[in-house]
Amino acid sequence: MNYSDTDIRKHRHTDGKPNLRRFHQARWDEPVVMELSAEGERGILIPEAEQAVRDAAANVYDTLPSSMRRKNAPALPEIAQNRVLRHYLRLSQENLGADLQVDIGQGTCTMKYNPKINDQLAYSPKMAELHPLQDESTVQGILEVMHEFEKIIKAISGMDKASFQPRGGSAAIYANAAVIKKYHDAQGNTHKDEIITTMLSHPSDAACAKLFGFKIITLYPDDDGYPDIEALKAAVSERTAGLMITNPEDTGIFNPRIQEFVDIVHEVGGLCAYDQANANGLLGITRARDAGFDLCQFNLHKTFSTPHNSGGPAVGVQAVTKELVPYLPGPLVENDNGRYYLNDDLPHGIGKVAAFYGAASVVLRAYAWVMNLGAEGLKEVAEIAVLNNNYLMGEVLKIKGSSAPWAKGKRRIEQVRYSWEELHRDTGIHSEQLGLRMADYGLHYWTSHHPYLLPEPATFEPTESYSITDMDEYVRTLKAVTEEAYSNPAIVRSAPHNCPIHKIRHDNFDDPERWAVTWRAYCRKHADSSNG
Repeated sequence: MNYSDTDIRKHRHTDGKPNLRRFHQARWDEPVVMELSAEGERGILIPEAEQAVRDAAANVYDTLPSSMRRKNAPALPEIAQNRVLRHYLRLSQENLGADLQVDIGQGTCTMKYNPKINDQLAYSPKMAELHPLQDESTVQGILEVMHEFEKIIKAISGMDKASFQPRGGSAAIYANAAVIKKYHDAQGNTHKDEIITTMLSHPSDAACAKLFGFKIITLYPDDDGYPDIEALKAAVSERTAGLMITNPEDTGIFNPRIQEFVDIVHEVGGLCAYDQANANGLLGITRARDAGFDLCQFNLHKTFSTPHNSGGPAVGVQAVTKELVPYLPGPLVENDNGRYYLNDDLPHGIGKVAAFYGAASVVLRAYAWVMNLGAEGLKEVAEIAVLNNNYLMGEVLKIKGSSAPWAKGKRRIEQVRYSWEELHRDTGIHSEQLGLRMADYGLHYWTSHHPYLLPEPATFEPTESYSITDMDEYVRTLKAVTEEAYSNPAIVRSAPHNCPIHKIRHDNFDDPERWAVTWRAYCRKHADSSNG
């Protein structure tokens, strides 16, 4: 391709091939919002209530118990609207995000595009101004949406009932563990105190079960990377309360013997919970019920394309077979001849795992996403996600120093756990350092959650949202960074160079005496340190 001297595109290509995208993140010496506060400054002036309203309401403050009354007014920032706007826009420029970049490098989290029309629905006053304490007769619309979306979840999972109350994936896994415990207690199975999981399932499966006092038995992968079925046979006993497992695990490797795993646990009276937080490669292809599972969960902020929002708001949908319905967290949305209501009459349920009934605006977004796609569209999501992932794997494995251990020659589902062990051995560069250098090009990169069973891991998940152009750009940049690791490791080791923060001092995170999660705590600890 030949460009003339006046062609503005010529700097973007060399010999007809795209150059790496130039990137330099904004850096602002931005104070926290409390430091911007100026006494008497206001963003909005709230009109005083009319006398008739004041007379009718009386002094609401006097109706509060003394233990609930503040002794001092809250220390809120006093700041004008335009300064608030500038403050948060500047902070946003110091971040990488899914709407700014190719966000492939976030394996296990399914960072896909969130259609903005769904946000418009959630921001509508008809949704945004609802209150969870309103009378049910005034919120029939959102209750109907929840009830209809529950039908969709049941169709996707094969289960008989679902709850949207858990506020995220780990909360739904916690609810799964609670239901397993409640079920066995109700059956008098007090001896069932062991949960089996796998090393490459999400760590929350083990952590949440541990919270209920279960002993955790962890299965390691066999030589091919599949959960070791012989180890499972050795682990099950009359003490087995259940199996809590991800499939595919957080390597993208699908266990083809999953129904056999379930049958083995069922033979000793255990329940089986399917962690489907990342079901993006399975929609319309396989269901939890079809493999014999008793309960499962989905993350709406992953598979169902609602924003992650840095961990919240989120919804982890818990779905169960009819035998476990009595133990679900309440309330549940029910329909009585066209009238929707919240059923909190669940005497055997595990109780609430969150306030009210979950994040309704998240359910609305997910419902809109599914209704726009339809059943065939959902299946196409999974097919494209799997196709993208396997294309990306083929390209990444062409890069010197990379590998995808286990399941040699096999396809993956929605993600791949790669290893840069060879690159580290050759150059001394760690996977984390590759990620920091990728940030210099405006691209996100993720290693993996612990434990690092694979040395020097990296976990990429392209989802269905990214085009071949996006994936090629990501691979091209990744290849350039690894070439730097071989030719000039110092520039990778000292990265990032184009970001607002060069290196983070971890000693502040490691010392609880320095933690300050509120402004008052920061001021108190800062004053203490200033005084020596």
